[in-house]
Amino acid sequence: MSKRIALTIAVLMLAATAPTIAQSTGHVVINGFLGWVFSDGVDGNPIVAGDGNVYDRVDPKDSFGYGFTANVMATDHVAVGFMFTNQQSKFVLGDGTDREVADWNIRTYHGIVEYNFGDPEHVVRPFLFGGFGATSYSSFDAIVAGVNHPIGGDTRFSSTWGGGVKAYPGKVLGVMAQLRFTPTYIKTDPGGWWCDPFWGCYAVGNPQYANQFDFSGGVTLRF
Repeated sequence: MSKRIALTIAVLMLAATAPTIAQSTGHVVINGFLGWVFSDGVDGNPIVAGDGNVYDRVDPKDSFGYGFTANVMATDHVAVGFMFTNQQSKFVLGDGTDREVADWNIRTYHGIVEYNFGDPEHVVRPFLFGGFGATSYSSFDAIVAGVNHPIGGDTRFSSTWGGGVKAYPGKVLGVMAQLRFTPTYIKTDPGGWWCDPFWGCYAVGNPQYANQFDFSGGVTLRF
C-alpha cells in the first residue's frame, strides 16, 4: 500500500475521535517529542543477491526519531487522540555482516487512548497509552552490484503501547518523557501442524513482527 493509504487511515482515525472531541469540555494536550528508536525486522529464506552475498534478514537501522500527539481530555484522566511518528532509518540487509542499502523512513499513524494518573492539578502526572493504526515503510532505490533496483513502499497494520511522565511547572507549558513499543505485523511463516484429540489436526503459523522500541522526550502544551 502507498503513503496515500496511510494518510487516509490517519484521517479516518481522526474522524472516529471527532464526536468525542466535539463533546469534550476538557483540555487539548499537544506533545512534541524526539529520541532514539531501536528497531528490528524479519528473517526469511536465504537469497543470493546481485553482489554475490547471501542475505536472510531485512532490518531497519537503529536511529533518530520524532513525533507528536494531539489529545483531548475526555475526563480528568482519560484522553483520546492521534499519534504520528517518523524514524529516519536505513534499510539493512543481514548475512552475518550487515549491509546498509539506502535511507528508509518509517512512519506510524495511530489513534490512541491515554490514561493519566493523579489529580489534574498535580505538577507531575504519569500516563499510559495504547492504540491501533498503521506503519508505513517508504520506497527507495537500492543499488546492488551497480544496478538500480526501485523498491516500493508498503503499509501494514500495527499497534502502539507505552507510558511515561509529564511535568507542568506552569499551567500551559511542560516537559515529558516516554517509552513506546510498536509491533508491526509483516508475515506468517508455516509452523507445522497441531493436533488436538477433540478438534483434530490443523496447520499453524509463526507470525513475524517488525518492532520499534523508542525512548523519547520533549515538550507538552495544554490548553
